[in-house]
Amino acid sequence: MTTIPDTALAALAAFEAGTLTPEGYLRALLERCAEAEPQIHAWAHLDPEGALARLAGAGAPGQGALAGLPIGVKDVIHAEGLPRTCGSPIYAGAISPVDAAVVALARLAGAYVMGKTETTEFATYRPAPTRNPAAPGHTPGGSSSGSAAAVAAGMVPLALGTQTAGSVVRPAAYCGVVGYKPSFDLIEPGGVKALARSFDTVGVFARSVADAALFAEAVTGLPLLRGARAPEAPRAIGLCRSPVWDRAAPEMQAAWDELGARLRGKVATVELELPAEYGAAIEAHPRIMAREAFQALSHEWHSHRELLSPQLRAMLEEGRDDLPGEAQAEGRAMIDRLRQRFAADLGDTPILVTPSAPGAAPAFDSGTGSPDFNRLWTLLGGPCVNVPGLRAADGRPVGVQVVGPMGRDAEVLRAAAWLAGLLA
Repeated sequence: MTTIPDTALAALAAFEAGTLTPEGYLRALLERCAEAEPQIHAWAHLDPEGALARLAGAGAPGQGALAGLPIGVKDVIHAEGLPRTCGSPIYAGAISPVDAAVVALARLAGAYVMGKTETTEFATYRPAPTRNPAAPGHTPGGSSSGSAAAVAAGMVPLALGTQTAGSVVRPAAYCGVVGYKPSFDLIEPGGVKALARSFDTVGVFARSVADAALFAEAVTGLPLLRGARAPEAPRAIGLCRSPVWDRAAPEMQAAWDELGARLRGKVATVELELPAEYGAAIEAHPRIMAREAFQALSHEWHSHRELLSPQLRAMLEEGRDDLPGEAQAEGRAMIDRLRQRFAADLGDTPILVTPSAPGAAPAFDSGTGSPDFNRLWTLLGGPCVNVPGLRAADGRPVGVQVVGPMGRDAEVLRAAAWLAGLLA
C-alpha cells in the first residue's frame, strides 16, 4: 500500500520529486476511506470512480498551487454534478448544476473534489451521523462534522467547512486538526447555502496550519503565510480566557494551565480581559443568528416546514418573532461597533489565544457541543485558527484558537503556525 503523506504540502513535494503521482495518492486515500468510512461516516457522497474521473480533469503537478490535490466539500456547498442535500430530506437527490465560487477557484488552482462531507441540518444543530476518529464514542462537533472527521482520519488532506457560530473551529478542536476560519468575507461565499449573512464564513480543515494557509492563498490570491512556513515567535501574545470562562470544563482549565507553562520563557504574554460589551455580544449572537436564519431559510419554512427538525423549527420560530426593524438595526449597529473597536481594545497585543471550545468532545449522544467559546470571535469577523496539540487526561483532543481583528489573517496564521510547532 502506498504511504500517504501526512500533509498536503508533503504530497505536493512528493509529486514534484516524482516519488508519488496524484493518481497513486488518490488511490491510497480511497483505500484509507474503505477502511475507516464504515466506522466514521464522514462522507455524504463518495464515489471512487467519480473521484478518479475528476482527478483526470484536474491540473497536473506544477500547474497550480493545489495541482493534484483532492478536497472534501461540506454538503451545504455546491460542487457541479454532485449531490447537495444540506443535511435535509428537503433536498434529497438534488444535484448541483454549478460550482460554488470557492470550489471553482480551487479547481482553477488545480484541485479536484474527492467527495461531499456530512453536515448537520442546514449547518445548525441536528447532528450528522459522523463519528469522531480522534475520540471514539464522542461527537466530532458540528456543523462541519464530516470535513473535520475526514481530515482527522487521514481520508483527505483538505476539506471545506463553514462557520456561523463555531462550525469550523469547534469540530477541528474536537477532532484534533487545524481549522481556519478566515476573516469575514475573505473567501468568496457565492454558492454556499446561507444561514446567517452577518456571520457565514467559508473555512478550511487541514493537518497543518501551512496546509490551511496554502488553500486560502490559492483561492484568494493573498500571500497569507507564503515564505514563512516555519515562522518565528510573535512579539507578544494575549491570553484571553474568554468572557464565558465560567463555562469551561475541567479538562479545558487544565489544558489552559498547561498552555501557560508551555509558553513560559518562549514568548511574552499578557492576560487580557475584554470590556463587558463583548460578553453581551456573546448573548446577542444566537438571537441575530436565529433572525437571519429565518430570513435565509424562509422558502424551506414556507414550503417544507414539516421536513424541518423540531430543533430547527424552534430556532426559526424564535427568529421570526424577533424580526422588528428596530431589533435588526440595533444588532447590526452592535456588530459594526465592536468590529471597529476590537483592534483598539487589543492595544499592543493584536494576537489573542483563547479556548476553542468548553473542553474536549462530549459524548456522541449529547449533541455537537456548545459554540459558546466561538460566538464572540465569529461575530467580530476576525480570523480564527484552531491549534491542536493539547489533550485531556483520557486522550481526547483539547483545542485553543489564535484570533485577531478582521484583516489580520497573515499575522494570525503565522502565530498559529508557531504555536502548533510548540504544542506538537
